[in-house]
Amino acid sequence: MHGSGDLVRRLLAERLVDEMVLLVCPVIVGEGTRLFPDTGPDIALELVGSRSTPNGIVIQIYRPGGRPRYVTASPD
Repeated sequence: MHGSGDLVRRLLAERLVDEMVLLVCPVIVGEGTRLFPDTGPDIALELVGSRSTPNGIVIQIYRPGGRPRYVTASPD
């Protein structure tokens, strides 16, 4: 689905999303509407595919992975 953050958030809240494809662009934007709000359900995502384009865009494919598990990241 492209272009409707409100609809995406609603579908996620109702657990109606089978797969998400996120495009991460090499741009920092300081303002705007967040895709994932501060409130709402926590959803674990399983990375099932990833690739990058020659101009630096990273395409990540995720599927819902059930209940999230929280861990603390540590530097390597």
